[in-house]
Amino acid sequence: MKVYISGISGTGMGPLALMAQDAGMTVFGSDLAGGAVTNELVNHGIKLCLGDQDGEFLKARAKNEGVDWFVHTSALPANHPELLLAKKLKLKISKRDEFLNYLLKRLKLKLVAVAGTHGKTTTTAMIVWAMQQLGVPISYLIGTTLPFASAGHYDPESKYFVYEADEYDRNFLAFRPWLAVIPIVSYDHPDIYPTVQDYQQAFEQFEQQSETVLHGDEIDAALTLAGEARRYDATLAIDAVEHMLPKPRGIKRITKSQHRQLVKIMNEFPGVGRRFEQVSEGYYSDYAHHPEEVKATVEIALEEADRRGLKGVVAVYEPHQNVRQAELADDYVEVFQGLTKLYWVPTYLTREDPKLEVMQPEGFIDKLQNKKIAEASVLDDGLAEKIKDWHKKGYLVLLMSAGPADAWIRKLVFAGNQESAATRIVHAPRSAAEGSER
Repeated sequence: MKVYISGISGTGMGPLALMAQDAGMTVFGSDLAGGAVTNELVNHGIKLCLGDQDGEFLKARAKNEGVDWFVHTSALPANHPELLLAKKLKLKISKRDEFLNYLLKRLKLKLVAVAGTHGKTTTTAMIVWAMQQLGVPISYLIGTTLPFASAGHYDPESKYFVYEADEYDRNFLAFRPWLAVIPIVSYDHPDIYPTVQDYQQAFEQFEQQSETVLHGDEIDAALTLAGEARRYDATLAIDAVEHMLPKPRGIKRITKSQHRQLVKIMNEFPGVGRRFEQVSEGYYSDYAHHPEEVKATVEIALEEADRRGLKGVVAVYEPHQNVRQAELADDYVEVFQGLTKLYWVPTYLTREDPKLEVMQPEGFIDKLQNKKIAEASVLDDGLAEKIKDWHKKGYLVLLMSAGPADAWIRKLVFAGNQESAATRIVHAPRSAAEGSER
C-alpha cells in the first residue's frame, strides 16, 4: 500500500509515517515546514516536501508511484489544495484514527492506549522504554522525539501496540483499547469541549470502550526520579508493563524480583523530547501549557535544582492558545511557587476564537500569589541576555512552551556552536518537482 500523509512533520503524523513504513508500506508526505520528527523521516528514507502544499508533490507521487490512501491532520481546512486534489483523484481519504485502526487490525496488535490531560507522553515513553530494556518486542506511536528510539515503530514480533491517545478533536474515542492507561484528567481544550462535564463524559466513554482500565495509584516508594509527577507516571507505567508481560498460566502478577527490575529500569529512564528535556547543561525545555502541567514541571525543576546544588530556578513561560488560557487563567494563582524569577511572554496563538480578547502577560501576572517574582517579557535578545546571566550565576533555567519559544532557547544555547538534533530540519524548495524531494 502507498500512503500519502499531509502534515507529515507533526508529532502526530510523523510517528505514524514511521510505523507505516516499518509495516512495509510506501510512505510520502508534505508539510508547510519541518518539525521535530522531520530528520527521523528523512533518515528513514521517506520522501517528503516542505513548503507550499499546493498539490504538485501529491500529483507527482500519484502519477509516478501511485497513491492509495490520503491521510491528513485534523488541522487541514476543507479547501486545502491537497485535500481537494485527493478528492479529484478519488483516493481513499481519512484522518489518522481510521488509518491507525486499519493498521491495528491488519497487524493483529492489542492496543494499549495512554490517555489523559497530563502525563500521557511521559507515561507512554516509560512503557516503551521498559519493554525495550526487558527485550520484549513492542510497537508504538508517541507524540514527541525520544532519545532512545524512533517516535514511531512497528516490530513484527510484537503483540502489543502502545499509543499516546490524544483527546483533542475526540481522536481517542475512535479506539477500543485492550488496556487503557489514564494518568491525570482535568479540564482542557475548551474549543472542543465546551464544558467540564463534556470533557469528563468523553473520558467516561473512552473507559467504557476499553477492556481494562488503569488509573494512577500510590507512588512506588522505590522510585527515585526527580519530581512527584514523574514518579507518579512511572508507577502507572510499571503497572501497565506488568499487565503486558507474559506470565505462566493462572498467574496474574509478576514476581517481586521482576517488579524490582522494573523499578530499576524506570529509575534509569532517560526522558523524552520537550518533557523536562535538558537542552544543554542547566537549560531545560518542557511542553507544559496547562496550569496543572506547569505546577508539576516547576516542582520537578525545583527538586532537580536542589539535587544538583543550584541556587534556584528561573523560568520563561509561553502559554499556548488564548481560548484555553482565558478559560484557565484563574488556575495559575499558586503554580509558580518556589521560583526565583518568572518571565511571562505572550501567548502562542493557534486555532483561536477571533471574538475573544487576547490576554496579555500583565493580566496573568496580576492574578499570581507571588506576582513580585514575575515580569512581562518578549522573546528577544534582551531576555536572552537575562537568561544567560541567571544561568552563569548558578540557577537552573526552565522554559515551558508548546510553541516557538522552544526553538528560541535552543538557538540561544547553541548560538555559535553545533545545532542540537532537535533543531536540525530539512527544507525543500518551494517547487514540488522531483528535485524538491528529501
